[in-house]
Amino acid sequence: MRIMGRKVTVGTIAVYATVIAITIIMLLPFAWMLSASLKLSRDVFAFPIEWIPAQPRWENYTEIWTKIPLALFIYNTSKLTIIVTIMQLLTSSFAAYAFAKLHFPYKNTLFLGYIATIAMPWQVYMVPQFLLMREFGLNNTHLALILLQAFTAFGVFLMRQFYMSIPNELCEAARIDGMNEYQIWAKIMLPLSKPALSTLTIFTFVTTWNDFLGPMIYLTKTELKTIQIGLRMFISQYSAEYGLIMAASVVALIPVLIVFLALQRFFVEGVASSGIKG
Repeated sequence: MRIMGRKVTVGTIAVYATVIAITIIMLLPFAWMLSASLKLSRDVFAFPIEWIPAQPRWENYTEIWTKIPLALFIYNTSKLTIIVTIMQLLTSSFAAYAFAKLHFPYKNTLFLGYIATIAMPWQVYMVPQFLLMREFGLNNTHLALILLQAFTAFGVFLMRQFYMSIPNELCEAARIDGMNEYQIWAKIMLPLSKPALSTLTIFTFVTTWNDFLGPMIYLTKTELKTIQIGLRMFISQYSAEYGLIMAASVVALIPVLIVFLALQRFFVEGVASSGIKG
């Protein structure tokens, strides 16, 4: 079979059909959530499913702001997510530069030890972390979550793999020109690492925005809670208001969707280029 001058095999058609089918299956829950957010609660589970409501109930998107302090929860989550993302970009890229381009004793041992922490589940050491934050008097503060999430071994690994693909001769030439290590990192390495930084931004933003267990452990005051804890509180109070619950879920999803769409063109490039050299 030929399509627009290109030979298309049965295998190629099968692969595309499989990809399209998997994509549709993955998108169905989101389509159902969006559809349910525009319905009355009694119509959410009606069968057959009315994917496009005949009378969309846009009031769901206005009522959720009055049922719970949703704006406050979104502000708290945005504040934590932005600060943590910026901190991880700075700390990960800075540490990765040292591990990739500098020479110091036991560099590889330190790197392997640091990366090995990725294999340890957070549930193993969350109690010691909580006790430590309590001793510092940081319970019920956003600062506790910021300090605990400002560093990430995964981010260092991702950025180091990208920096390893940048020729060492570029750094040597910059040193000959009189640049110190801080200048090389800021003026050469960071501008070249936009794909990797974009990838790390997406991972960090999504992880922090969707974090549930951390805020649940450290934040008990309503004025400090994040959107995920707010949604859980909303479900507890209005367990039968499925239309409102879906509307609140859609609102919580929008910032993540915006960030991913804004940076998605760098995402694949960043993941691919970070694996060039080990």
